[in-house]
Parts: sequence; C-alpha cells; structure tokens
Amino acid sequence: MTRISARTLQEWMTAYAFLFPVLLGWGIFVFLAMLMSLYFSFTTFNLLNPPQWLGVDNYLRVVRHPDFLRYAVPNTLKYVAVVVPVQTVLSLIFAFALDQKLRARDFFRTAFYLPSVTSSVVIGIIFVWLFAPQGIINQLLGLEINWLNNTRTSLPTIMIVNIWSTTGTLMLIFLAGLQDIPGELYEAAAIDGASRVQMFRYVTVPLLRPVIFFVVTLGIIGTFQVFDQIYIMTKGGPLKSTMTWVYLIYFWGVAGGEAGHGTRLGGRLLAGHHHFRGHHGAAPFH
Repeated sequence: MTRISARTLQEWMTAYAFLFPVLLGWGIFVFLAMLMSLYFSFTTFNLLNPPQWLGVDNYLRVVRHPDFLRYAVPNTLKYVAVVVPVQTVLSLIFAFALDQKLRARDFFRTAFYLPSVTSSVVIGIIFVWLFAPQGIINQLLGLEINWLNNTRTSLPTIMIVNIWSTTGTLMLIFLAGLQDIPGELYEAAAIDGASRVQMFRYVTVPLLRPVIFFVVTLGIIGTFQVFDQIYIMTKGGPLKSTMTWVYLIYFWGVAGGEAGHGTRLGGRLLAGHHHFRGHHGAAPFH
C-alpha cells in the first residue's frame, strides 16, 4: 500500500479545512432538508402536530388529486414548452447581434441584462400595473382586456414577463460562447461568399451546440420551478389557469398547512430535476 507523505496529508487537511464550512452548510440546509422532506412526504404533517406515518398512499393522493392532473401538470408543461424555445432563440439572436461591432454596444448589453438583476417581485408588481385594465399596455394597443384576470391571457402574460426577465442572463451565456469562436472561421466563410445569415447558420450555431444545450437545460429547470411571478401576479388564478407544479406545492404545503402533502409533490419535482440533470446536466462541460 502506498504511504501518504506528510506533505500530501497536510495539503488534504488544508483543503478540507477550507471546504468544511461549505460542506457543513450544504449538509444542514440541503442534504438534511432533503431527507426531512422525504420523510414528511410519507406522513401527514401540518407544522403544528407531530407527523403521522401514512406510507405510499400519500403519493397516490397526489396523482389522483384533480388540481394536479387537470391544472398543475398541463399548465407547467405548456409554460415550459413555450418559454424555453422562445427565450433560447431570442437570447441567441440578441447575443449574435450584440457581438457585432455596433455603436453603443456596451449600453445595449447593459440594458438587455438589467431585467435579470432586478427583483422578480418588483418586476411582477410593475407588470401588474402595465397589464391592468387601464394600464399602459391596453392604452398603447387600444384594447380593453383584463390580461391577468382572463383564463385565455393570464398564462401567456406571465410567459411574456418571464421571457423578458430571463433573456438577458441567457444572452450573456451565449455571448461568452460566441467570443470563444475563432474569428478565422468567419473570415474563411466571408471569403467563400457566405452572408451573415449563412455564417450564423453554418458556423455559429454548430459551434454553439454545447452552449445551446446548457442554456436549454437551465431554461427547463428554471421554468419547471416558476413561482414568484405567479404568486405576485395571479396567485394561480383566474380559475386555476396559472396553477403550476411549484405553486401547488406552496398552496398545499404553506397556504393549506399540509406540509406532508406539499413535500410529496416537491419530492416528485426534485426527483425529475435530478433525473434530468444526472443524464444531461454535465454534457455542456465536456
């Protein structure tokens, strides 16, 4: 057996000494919280009385609950299916445009990124005013629509807000990827007579595939976890037309006082995220 030198042992001890605060915090606030959530998901628990063991029947109740299958799952899937492609395409287009030599390029980069660093609560309140029946949106379009109190427009309105607020972050990721593409490839394409559209299609997009995959992965995880805009703007209404998976977790676990019910649903969401990240999450870094 190979003996470990005193120098190597000292380096290991130093490394673990620096890692210990992070590992301790992760163990208490992440790993321990996950184990407690898993335990509570098999019990009936309302945060006031001691938990009582119920077993797997809890998960059957979740699947059979009408709010879960009729509202939460379809609304969440529609939200993901629309927001992820749109924000990915828009952020890629903006990144490509702002990677060119333009006047006031830094100003536009900052302007596009500002919504991403603004509080989601503040953004939600502002857009509640904008989409109010007498708000600026209706005045500009000459309409009289109650955007957030209409079952047909409430979810699309929240989609618009989310796309507007997250595109800047994804744009920066694409910008970093674009700056890693050698300029010689564009010069060679220009000599061959390629237009900017052809360069974008045949040079930029193929070389950005790992970055695109990473952005799509972030988008899927983020949209499945959407909560703050819905809580601020609609609270799951009207008629549960914006009820999503995470908001249902809050509705059951916090507002309804059924922590066990909420953790069951949260456990399903967590398992799905770990499955997706475990199979695909590391690919962009290869």
